[in-house]
Amino acid sequence: MAKQRDEGYSRRDFMRLAGLGGVVFASNLPGFSLAAGQDDFFFVQLSDTHWGFEGPPNPDAKGTLKKAVAAVNALERQPDFIMFTGDLTHTTDSPVERRKRLAEFKDIVADIKVKTVRFMPGEHDASLDNGKAFQEFFGPTHYTFEHKGVHFIVLDNVSDPRASIGDEQLAWLAADLQKQPAEAPIVVFTHRPLFDLYPQWDWATRDGAKAVELLMPHKNVVVFYGHIHQEHHQMTGHIAHHAAKGLMFPLPEAGKAPTRTPLPWNPAEPYKGLGFRGIDTGSRTAATTLTEFPVIKA
Repeated sequence: MAKQRDEGYSRRDFMRLAGLGGVVFASNLPGFSLAAGQDDFFFVQLSDTHWGFEGPPNPDAKGTLKKAVAAVNALERQPDFIMFTGDLTHTTDSPVERRKRLAEFKDIVADIKVKTVRFMPGEHDASLDNGKAFQEFFGPTHYTFEHKGVHFIVLDNVSDPRASIGDEQLAWLAADLQKQPAEAPIVVFTHRPLFDLYPQWDWATRDGAKAVELLMPHKNVVVFYGHIHQEHHQMTGHIAHHAAKGLMFPLPEAGKAPTRTPLPWNPAEPYKGLGFRGIDTGSRTAATTLTEFPVIKA
């Protein structure tokens, strides 16, 4: 990876500016063996913005997303693309209110200067109408794309209210993976974890093991997800899974509270529990280093 001082900004300055969400440097993600001459790149991951939420866990509920947009726009070197990994909006039983929140969210993020911004739903966006409203605003709930030699797969494990990917989408995933060489670098985005982190709190995907089984023959796979509003790292075989902190409120660690109630806001330490993740590599063969940084007060 090129030294940061040659890129027009320091890594520390980037992290300070990025203050919200998850910033991902992608070159040698776990297990990746990129071809000679293949470009390093980075992208910004934002997760669990929960637009429409109101309550004591975040007194700045109407300002957090806008701060994240401003932080990304302030970067001297813009990321290659931005990925929102679900729960763009906070759940509501009203189809009218759901569309209103999706429209407001879309209007706010339209101010992002980065040309390519991608979206996927969370259960708050999609589980009550099987993703219908989300698709009206943002298109398909699952898809693939390519970027600088890396194959990206976006999986929908939220539109089905049973927290399943479903046989049809699994068949689509299998067909897509058959086209990829065993050595191909693959990044998967999901909202829920694909493994059973804590099913009692809906921190699992009912048929996630089937997706992992399909991915397993590929040697260079990493999964990024949201949903649990905290840093977490898990291996399933050689596949690394990394959870991003949320932008609206933190949640307790699995099983360490009676319920998954949002942790209270601490005025003495605003934004405690919210933050972003830096993922970068020093060479094409070194292990990937993941570092969590706290959100600073704007």
